[in-house]
Amino acid sequence: MAELILHHFDLSPFAEKARLLMGLKQLAWQSVQIPMVPPKPDLMALTGGYRKTPVLQVGADIYCDTRLIALELERRVPQPTVFPGGNRGLALALSAWSDRTFFDPGAALAMGTNLALLPAPLLEDRKAFFNFMDFSRLAEDVPHMYTQLRSQLEVLEQMLGDGRLYVSGTTPGWTDIHAYFPVWMLRGNLANGAEILAPFPLTVAFANRMLAVGHGQRRELTAAEALAVARAATPEVASGVLLQDEVAQSLQLQLGTAVTVTPDDYGKEPVAGALYRYDLQVVAVRRVDARAGEVVVHFPRAGYRVERS
Repeated sequence: MAELILHHFDLSPFAEKARLLMGLKQLAWQSVQIPMVPPKPDLMALTGGYRKTPVLQVGADIYCDTRLIALELERRVPQPTVFPGGNRGLALALSAWSDRTFFDPGAALAMGTNLALLPAPLLEDRKAFFNFMDFSRLAEDVPHMYTQLRSQLEVLEQMLGDGRLYVSGTTPGWTDIHAYFPVWMLRGNLANGAEILAPFPLTVAFANRMLAVGHGQRRELTAAEALAVARAATPEVASGVLLQDEVAQSLQLQLGTAVTVTPDDYGKEPVAGALYRYDLQVVAVRRVDARAGEVVVHFPRAGYRVERS
């Protein structure tokens, strides 16, 4: 297997999910630090426009979104599994809870309570990027967001209420990463994080256990080196999958059709390419870049809009 390269920045909560996947699977991986705000020319050479963090590169295959990164790592390295107890479907479903209901109020608090400290370029970028936040009333919404965050901490406390060590049971998995990463963000971005967590002792103990999972074996790599890896490689995953669902039929899609793939929540930057794979779980496009060479960019099917170019 080609080496795993994670494009991320250390303060990213979603990148923490990917780093914990590396830890759970005890993997060696290479770290490419990307800018927190655009421009991100080296990353764009690989993704074609997708700017969310993190992105996993395996040779000339580029995987976007932590949901797909988890599935791809599981496919490549089945053991130790990130779905202990056969809870794959439940673990995948819980991303809707953790990525929005749990994450959003924490992210709003991190922004709202630190507005005066944020550099102007970062603030302006996040105003456009986080379209789920109303920046015009972010400060006055702080009390509401505290309540929303605590309500989800109470949900997590209940998940752990039967004495289990992890949401998954006795062994940590993808469900636990879902449950933990908003707490990681809370601890790192809110000055009163410990105070907020104090009424939830089971959650605190759980978070400490997740912290101990670690990030596997990390080695730093430059963006130029990562681009050279892509140029020297060829995509590993064969094309040939085309599900004839309602979208494919209405757009008359075929493999090779020029399409765009765009997140449907936020960070709605389209990626253009030739349709390479399309099924219920994955949509992928082939593209050629002057710096990265031929790459295939993979996305989860859920949460992404496919349109003809």
